[in-house]
Amino acid sequence: MSTAGPPQDAQHRSAQREGTSVNHRPALLWYGDDFTGATDTLGTAARAGLRALLFLRQPTDAQLAAAGPLDAVGLAGAARSMAPEAMRAELAPVVPLLRRLGARVLHYKLCSTFDSAPQVGSIGVALQTLRAALPGARTAIVGGQPDLGRYCVFGHLFARAGSAGEVHRIDRHPTMARHPVTPMGEADLRRHLALQGLDELALLPFTTLRGSQEAVHELFDTAPDGVLFDVLDNSDLERIGALLWREAERVPLLVAGASGVVQALAPSIAPGRAGQAHPAMAPARGPVLVLAGSLSPVTAEQVQAATSYEKLWLDPQALVAQPQARSEAAQRITALLRAGRHVLACTVAPGQAGPHAIDARALAMAGGALLAEVLTTMPLARVGVAGGDTSSHAVQALDAWGLSYMAAVAPGVALCRVHSDHPALDGMEIALKGGQMGTPDLFERLAA
Repeated sequence: MSTAGPPQDAQHRSAQREGTSVNHRPALLWYGDDFTGATDTLGTAARAGLRALLFLRQPTDAQLAAAGPLDAVGLAGAARSMAPEAMRAELAPVVPLLRRLGARVLHYKLCSTFDSAPQVGSIGVALQTLRAALPGARTAIVGGQPDLGRYCVFGHLFARAGSAGEVHRIDRHPTMARHPVTPMGEADLRRHLALQGLDELALLPFTTLRGSQEAVHELFDTAPDGVLFDVLDNSDLERIGALLWREAERVPLLVAGASGVVQALAPSIAPGRAGQAHPAMAPARGPVLVLAGSLSPVTAEQVQAATSYEKLWLDPQALVAQPQARSEAAQRITALLRAGRHVLACTVAPGQAGPHAIDARALAMAGGALLAEVLTTMPLARVGVAGGDTSSHAVQALDAWGLSYMAAVAPGVALCRVHSDHPALDGMEIALKGGQMGTPDLFERLAA
């Protein structure tokens, strides 16, 4: 995909000149339950050869036309941090967009660690809401993403700690078992999701997946709440993708899972396009600003390794409660950037357990407001945001409508181009990362 704007081919440009429209139907629509995951799926789609664009809100006809022909369309959201009623309202426009696009597959992109709860970011609420609006749809849940160190074995989820750490059962994972909002206390995904209303979920273990396909089709036809797929390696994703595409050709298909869902389906959507070369990340054109709102030990390690940055430790209480303090922080950041310094602004200082007395959503929104204030006075060529909720609210605070893929920063972290009607924002590069994602040198890579 071009870094100069949304993808367009000669036929589309000709149609625009003639004032006509070209009907291009993407095969897949994905909704990201936070912005970091949504951009990871964007990167996965692009590297698999799919023409993809991530919209930051419901796209207009003009924006869809400007994007040109697409194989996959993304819609970034924040359902992961929402209560059930807010989730239902958030997801209400998704199926109408699916029908408007004419896509065959609806992918509910969730965190690869499945961290969720009945009252916060409920996967059950999401699937029930989407399925109710999509009568006759088959439901599938893809349990793993091996490229990120996520594995599902006989329905139990395992996840690597950090970029090269030990693999743990998710309820014994050093970070996810202690997540400040949605701690994972159950590794059996069927039990975990049953607490969220999906109590009739069938399991398709890898032993069956690697055998006869008749049992697979029978499960699809009889499981009220859908089928959970084991995933041990990428060959399992290949089998799952081929099977899901056959289902999608005959009935609407709703698939929940991490970016491995798109990885699995891409060979069927665009045969022969996988393996296309993508440019490496270019050096930053000027000073870089990174906003770190994640409490993850992985992010803490990345902050510690970021020796090229001037680090500012922001008071989270003041950031949320005092607009004047936020403006003063923006002025300090802007002064350093004008002096040519890379800046890493953190809401958690070393050794802190985290701002437990502060609502996480309020802190994320305050971080977004801070970023927007800085960019109003100091346009930048590249920024980074760490933390799922922080990323979602930071990008929502910007006057932008879309993101396209540029390059991989690290597994699970994509560098994207911002599309905006505001000239100062259009073309800016942004990298969004979840707490568990990225190598220790991630922020250094952004700067260098």
